Amino acid sequence: MTDPWDADNDRHETPTERMDRNWNELLQELRVTQTGAQLLTGFLLTIPFQQRFADLDTYQRVLYLGLVAAALVATALIVAPVSMHRELFRRRMKPELVRFADRFARVGLLVLAVALVGVAVLLFDVVLSRPAGLVAGAVAAVLLAACWWVLPGLLRRGAPRRHGQPSGAVRGVDT
Repeated sequence: MTDPWDADNDRHETPTERMDRNWNELLQELRVTQTGAQLLTGFLLTIPFQQRFADLDTYQRVLYLGLVAAALVATALIVAPVSMHRELFRRRMKPELVRFADRFARVGLLVLAVALVGVAVLLFDVVLSRPAGLVAGAVAAVLLAACWWVLPGLLRRGAPRRHGQPSGAVRGVDT
């Protein structure tokens, strides 16, 4: 029996099969992320219609508007691969689609992280105090950075190089 983690145990995929698999994996990730980004955006868009919105100070209003902008940008970036797929459908451009969708998803996650940190700052600022908001934002930033970038980076560095993976492989395209 062969070890599934053995670096010489390749999937034996054609380049087309690999792109199809990478596209499907990216779509699964985007389904989760799109829903979260869209819910956050929708939540933020309802806040001005609440009675307490008039009580926000200038700092809170500016922060709120920045959060709306970040949430909208994150949503646009995370949903962009769907639009790209519609435009490139049946044009035999799957490698380009996967490469650019990966980039949109990565930047979208970064902007979404900014929005999530900002939401923590705003909510704790309004409910408790400005210092509590800053602490909550710092904690959220550390947590997101650790879970979304630091830990995966450490795992990637410690993983053995897979057979057939070129040293200059495009991140996110050859998984």
